[in-house]
Amino acid sequence: MTASFKRPPTAQEAVLTEVRSLIATGRMRPGEQIVQEALALELGVSRVPLREALKILEGEGQVTYVAHRGYFVALLSLADLLEVYRMREILEAEAVSIAIPLMTAEDIDRFEEAALDVEQASADEDLTTMAKANRRFHATLIEACALPRMVRIIRQLWDATEVYRAVYYAEEPNRARVLDEHRRMVAAVKAGDVEETLMMLDVHRQHAIVALRPVLEANAAT
Repeated sequence: MTASFKRPPTAQEAVLTEVRSLIATGRMRPGEQIVQEALALELGVSRVPLREALKILEGEGQVTYVAHRGYFVALLSLADLLEVYRMREILEAEAVSIAIPLMTAEDIDRFEEAALDVEQASADEDLTTMAKANRRFHATLIEACALPRMVRIIRQLWDATEVYRAVYYAEEPNRARVLDEHRRMVAAVKAGDVEETLMMLDVHRQHAIVALRPVLEANAAT
């Protein structure tokens, strides 16, 4: 097998990628029932790869299964969100503290490029592209720690709240805040300033919690 060969995705992998995108971009909303027959038809696949993908998403916390009713996009409580963000705070602080001294010039260039891609997507009001670029921005920083198990756990925590990222980005003031915080993180990383980067990550998470709190409280009241 040549080094350039790339195995095409299986039907299950392709469906998993697409359903993740539907959730991350808000096209499938928190609490929405997933009608498997209709979704399989829309994606042009049988129900088998879709069912396999939904089982994986259930394990990640992005969907839930209710007996005799089927799958639903996860509807988090405020307590769920606070727990996930607390776990992220602890793990990301460790990962970033290790990562920044290890980042190469190429890593920093990719980090800054991802920030610019987030800005462009925001200007275009393309929330799908913005969500993907934002994920790449944070992943570039975290993955530089070169601790694959820690990175995997952090990725799972991100997956668990992905459905609410589209809710957060839907409001222009939130998008503007994200862009400003990203610029400040890029400057801190370029300066090798671990403390400033961690402070900005804390601010970043807290702003998301403040914005999402009323949404989650309203969900709990219904």
